[in-house]
Amino acid sequence: MSGHVAFLGLGLMGAPMAANLLRGGFALTAWNRTSAKAAALTADGAKVASTAADAVRGADIVITMLSNGSAVEEVLFGSNGVADAIAKGALVIDMSSIPPATARAHAERLEAGGIAHIDAPVSGGTGGARDGKLVIMVGGKSEDFGRARPVFAPLGNPTLVGGAGAGQLAKLCNQAIVGITIGAVAEALLLAAAGGADPAAVRQALMGGFADSRILQEHGQRMLNRRFLPGFTIVNQVKDLDTVLDTARQAKLQLPLSERVTGLFRELLKGGAGFDHSALLLELERLNPPARLGQGPDTLPP
Repeated sequence: MSGHVAFLGLGLMGAPMAANLLRGGFALTAWNRTSAKAAALTADGAKVASTAADAVRGADIVITMLSNGSAVEEVLFGSNGVADAIAKGALVIDMSSIPPATARAHAERLEAGGIAHIDAPVSGGTGGARDGKLVIMVGGKSEDFGRARPVFAPLGNPTLVGGAGAGQLAKLCNQAIVGITIGAVAEALLLAAAGGADPAAVRQALMGGFADSRILQEHGQRMLNRRFLPGFTIVNQVKDLDTVLDTARQAKLQLPLSERVTGLFRELLKGGAGFDHSALLLELERLNPPARLGQGPDTLPP
């Protein structure tokens, strides 16, 4: 595969995504604030840059997969000097989850310097990143989306949903549905257990009907197993839901379900920020003593 890709940010999602690009035949230069995470890709053929600016020099495609809008802003336009080091005519694909307005501002600034930009946040968790089955929500120009399609192929299924910032807006829609559905699944399984039914059997009975979802299938099983290793952390779920509510306020919308579930997730930041977001069950159990799902111990991150 022709084309030189620079990949900035190798966290839980970024590292397997970069590995899939290498397996897809792309020449790739990696950078991460913690250099050891980048070094782990050298066995797959990646080059490792000591700075983000060094990583993007000569790249046709620059992918950012960073923690939030402030991190993307700092890497692109702050002391890292990345925007100044990117070649004119290159394409920046921001796969981080950031506010739509921030994505639009980044697109304008980069395009003023002759650099194309699309926002392309993802859904599918670490499993989707590992297996190359991410859902990729893309905002930007159709011609830039066309340029990006070969890069997306090893990563998952992309859909162009609108202009600059629209990918981020689609991701917010995704996160609202995910957060609310996690709450609904946790409440339903607790209700089953408290009422005397077998919650595992109730989950099985619901699968295939109108109540079925990947949340019921995957996170419902996590809740039954009380296994809360991330996946997708509480701190990132709160970050995304806060952005949902900020964006709704700007649009003069009231989203009461999103508001309530954000408050529940926010309570888990007190000592549980690194838990998987399926751990919302723990907050619901705290509100309903002595209700508890299952008898086994919790599996939690260190």
